[in-house]
Parts: sequence; C-alpha cells; structure tokens
Amino acid sequence: MSTAPLPPRISPETCQALLAYGSATVFEAQGRRGAFASGIKPVDEAMTVAGTAFTCECPPNDNLTLHAALKMAKPGDVLVCDAHGCTEQGMFGDVMSSCAVGAKLAGLVTDGGVRDSATICEVGFPVFAGGICIKGTIKETLGSLNEPIVLGGVLVRPGDVIIGDADGLVVVPFETVDAVLAACKVRAQKEAAAKQRFASGETPWDVYKLGELLTRKGQASAV
Repeated sequence: MSTAPLPPRISPETCQALLAYGSATVFEAQGRRGAFASGIKPVDEAMTVAGTAFTCECPPNDNLTLHAALKMAKPGDVLVCDAHGCTEQGMFGDVMSSCAVGAKLAGLVTDGGVRDSATICEVGFPVFAGGICIKGTIKETLGSLNEPIVLGGVLVRPGDVIIGDADGLVVVPFETVDAVLAACKVRAQKEAAAKQRFASGETPWDVYKLGELLTRKGQASAV
C-alpha cells in the first residue's frame, strides 16, 4: 500500500453548485473532457453524486482495499474504485452503504459490480457501478489508496471533483474547478436565451446558423 497527501479540499458547496448544472453541462463547459464510460451507471436513475475523489484500486473479486478506503475517506468524499472492470462480483452492498452514510461520504463510483441494489436505494447512498451481481468477494490483497487511477477511460486523482447524475459521470480536475463553474454559468445563460427563442417558434437550424455552417464547408443545403 502507498499513500500520498491530499490536495486542498474543494468545498461541498462548490461540488453541489457544479451538480446543479448537470453532468452534461459540466462536460461541455470544460471542453468536452472528463466523461466516464457510459457503462458506469447509477443503481437508481434518481441518484446523483457530487464530491471529492478518494481513489482506490481493488484486484478482481477482492474488496479489501475498498473497505480500507471506506475507513480512511473523509465526509464529502466520493469513493472512486478501480475494480479492473470486474462486474461479476458484488464488491459493495447495503451494509457498506450504511457505513458510508454514517461516515457522511458522498457516493461510490466503480467499474466493478455491486449487489443489494434495492436496499442500497433504501439506505440512500449514491452508487454508480459497472454492473449488479450477487456474487461475493474475498478480502486478501490490499491495493493502492489515494493515488491517481484511470477509471472509465479518464484520469482521476485524489481531490478531483466527481459529478454524476442520470446522464452520466464527469471528473473535474481540482485546479480548474472555479474556471469550470464559471464556464457552466455562461453556458447555462446562453442555453436559457436559446430556449426562449425556440419557445417563440425559432429552430436550432436558424439560431445556430447551421445553413451557414454548410456553406462554409462547401455543401449545398435544401433546408
């Protein structure tokens, strides 16, 4: 096991402010970067997650490291667990969810499998996972804790911000959180103005000048 110091923590209020814009807007606002693979989904579509990443890596079919992360993580942290894509395991369930709620953690994101999905929903702990499987795991090998990992195709470092909802998951590097939040505000304002024009009868073809785009590409338009 190796550990590294955490960066300065991003406040829960800032994390929630990003979540309020939604994962898709956050993704677009930071230059279409940071989206996790779409196969990692919430156990329930109503679940949302927003918090700072506490990373860990578990060998397939072994959740010992996840238990260590559960003990070490701080309130507001999201457990981000690299399970090497092993979905044929139930590495996290309602018992661990109850513990996470008691520790005031913000959620779990993993490419592995979880179980007890219905009772996880009852407990109310946000879980985003690669799959659901009843098979239990062993507790033999301690993997890395609090180190950068690649999960769902994106780099996640301790302290980065994780935002998730029914549309998907996105990671925001801790250094750029303020800039991304400002960009989300600008994007949301532009979308609100566009929606007003659409409500009055205009279409995206006109508002976004898509015909002119085709002309610049040298393509004729019949629209």
